[in-house]
Amino acid sequence: MFKKKQKLIKLARKLVTSSDPKSIVSEQFRTVRANIKFAMKDKQLCTLLFTSASIGEGKSTVAANIAITFAQEGKKVLLVDADLRKPTMHYTFKTLISPGLTNLLMSQWHIDDVVTESGTKGLDLVTCGPIPSNPAELLGSTSMDVFIEAMKVRYELVIFDAPPVLSVADAQILSDKCDATILVISSGTTEKGNAVKAKEALQAAKAHLIGTVLNNFKLEKGHYSYQYYGEDM
Repeated sequence: MFKKKQKLIKLARKLVTSSDPKSIVSEQFRTVRANIKFAMKDKQLCTLLFTSASIGEGKSTVAANIAITFAQEGKKVLLVDADLRKPTMHYTFKTLISPGLTNLLMSQWHIDDVVTESGTKGLDLVTCGPIPSNPAELLGSTSMDVFIEAMKVRYELVIFDAPPVLSVADAQILSDKCDATILVISSGTTEKGNAVKAKEALQAAKAHLIGTVLNNFKLEKGHYSYQYYGEDM
């Protein structure tokens, strides 16, 4: 569980851990990395999912930066854009959306055809691919199970960026397949009731929810930050 609060400046999809690794913000992401490892110290962490209660809450930015910090630590990491409805990782890493995950799941492409380099040593990327008409079915498919197991052999950590919990069932479906889940919510935007509903939905899906990220929290001096809490906050 995340027992300690850490503050991070709002990033708007910026890969600060890559562009400015010595910054205070990057150091805070490394602290979050340490807390994730601490939360999973008694269990093996091979797959980690990031989701949110609603859209626009920063889950993709957090997922990308955390993936980079694990790679900077020396781990072999794969970041997967599993938001098959509104993918963003191809924008974040300035690459093509296709070929990607849906090519692999629908057309039986080879894994090597959809995995690309991220620009950060140790971190590979799988973008969304062509947006499908049946995202939930693809994420819950046997092909997805095969993909996850194959990636766990190739990588020390696989991180998934999933759609918001309250919008569609995708995150619930995928969270059940992952070792740990982190929920991202936005201060001043997400209603408390929706945050609770998102947490309950993940728990109903048997997700191992290890922490919550509260971002867009306005400090007295006008800065914005991320704050990290344990599930039992």
